[in-house]
Amino acid sequence: MRNTVNALIVLAVLFAASVTAQTVTITGQKKTYTRVKPIRGYKKNFTINRPAAKAATPAMSRKITSLIDPVNVLEIDLKEELTETQWLSEADFEEVFNEQGVLTVMLWMEGSAAYSDGVTKYVVVDVANGVRLAPTSAFVDLPGLIAAVKKKQDAEIEKASKAIRANPEFAADDDPKRLFEETTFGEKDLVNFAVDRAGVAFFYDYGFPNVIKALEPDGELRLSWFEVKPFIIQDGLLARFIH
Repeated sequence: MRNTVNALIVLAVLFAASVTAQTVTITGQKKTYTRVKPIRGYKKNFTINRPAAKAATPAMSRKITSLIDPVNVLEIDLKEELTETQWLSEADFEEVFNEQGVLTVMLWMEGSAAYSDGVTKYVVVDVANGVRLAPTSAFVDLPGLIAAVKKKQDAEIEKASKAIRANPEFAADDDPKRLFEETTFGEKDLVNFAVDRAGVAFFYDYGFPNVIKALEPDGELRLSWFEVKPFIIQDGLLARFIH
């Protein structure tokens, strides 16, 4: 019995050591781009702050760096931005979570055409293997997971509708729920998710018109580790957070 216990302790220590070894350091590399022929004075420059990863090997460092590159993730066309499009003003990142072999990075960009606007995306990386974690490799029972997230979304919509109705700038005779008539949450919406100590969050863009963008809910639909546990692949990367 003692030998069995000792063996289990050794295995636990080895597992903990292997997880600890799966670390990556993220630093930023900011670059300013200059447009030769800006269409407006304030369009002359734009900046991109790229996260650079330092992992166990140079090859793995390059692999992870590419996965979290805002140009790749946000699909920024540098040539178009420097010449014709001229929408982008800034692209940046934030390291959200970096523990137990899991890296979550938030990437966003802001720009303007007729109105100022922005896009935010999240990337979850398996640090040991240098791959981006997809919903199909992290979760089971996707229909059930979608239903669980949709309950969170329904609650957010209800809360937002009450707040909008109480806003004096919103027409009293209009139903704020009309703003959510096109709202859906399906499998494609599972892609934009983040992992942190509290659990898993999915993010939804309601696409409000610019004139009432300030009334739009933030779209962060969060499940605690307890809530998301039934949908975690038992031998997958995220299983270490629920055992």
